Amino acid sequence: MKILVLGGTMFLGRAVARQARDAGHDVVCAARGESGQPVEGVAFVRVDRDRPDGLDALDGTFDAVVDVGRKPSHVRHAVAALRGRAGHYTFVSSGSVYADAATPGQTVATAPVMAPAEPGFDDPSVDAEAYGRCKVTCEQFVTATFGTDASFICRAGLIVGPEDPSGRFDYWVRRHARGGEILAPGAPEDRVQVVDARDLADWIIQAAERGLAGTLDGISASVSRQEFHRALAEGAPSVHELTWVPQEFLVEREVAPWSGPRSLPLWLLLPEFAGFLTRDAGPSLAAGLRTRPLAETVADTRVALRDEPHRIGLTEEEEAGLLREWHAQ
Repeated sequence: MKILVLGGTMFLGRAVARQARDAGHDVVCAARGESGQPVEGVAFVRVDRDRPDGLDALDGTFDAVVDVGRKPSHVRHAVAALRGRAGHYTFVSSGSVYADAATPGQTVATAPVMAPAEPGFDDPSVDAEAYGRCKVTCEQFVTATFGTDASFICRAGLIVGPEDPSGRFDYWVRRHARGGEILAPGAPEDRVQVVDARDLADWIIQAAERGLAGTLDGISASVSRQEFHRALAEGAPSVHELTWVPQEFLVEREVAPWSGPRSLPLWLLLPEFAGFLTRDAGPSLAAGLRTRPLAETVADTRVALRDEPHRIGLTEEEEAGLLREWHAQ
């Protein structure tokens, strides 16, 4: 197959290009080339998706397209340029499109979706809601142009693994590798849900090969936070001790959830976000998604870690201070 990857120079896009190449496909990556380098062994075409004619440099037809776009204008330009030139279109959307983040166990069939972005709005970086609405708009452009029989909407969950630029999963891999007393947020029975970029990429390539159509979540089965830390301990072994600290204590001390400075990555407030990391992965697993053990993702991520300054999460000093306060209380 001849597969066009719109992107392909960082994280998931690179994983898709790499695994499509390894599966024997003819791969073309189209991007600005400013976020990173394409993988070896694939063709690279420099394009500017901000321009309506930005994909004019692409020649010929494609058996399948994989688009990881976030801006509605980029996807609108792409589907217009590729109409009649591609047999199958995969759009990598996001779990952020869902309007209900509180109800556990939802599926594509049961979960309400946000309204699309207002016409002309094109900035998914404003906040989480803007990001979700922009992704809804992108989904609509794809299905309106390629139809429901030739388009696959993959609503990815939290993507982790080697080359993850967000640093959220890396924080926990580094923290477990360092050992000592580890501040674990919430309770052991709280849930965490991630997907390895390589597993997601493999499923996306399979979808192109099989002509998989429709809308599905790209996410592994959720695990308890206790199981999450057990996988971290297996993949990044150290001498350590977990200390569980309830969310009320953390909120009072202005520890941020999810990401950012002075945060605990992958931790979300309950019950407001009880459904965000507890989606039912059953339909996706039944449709061919295969996921590796979380400890394997941890181990591979640890090998790929690079030395870099603190960006997100708690500093060692912040964590130690919070633990002292908790024990004193």
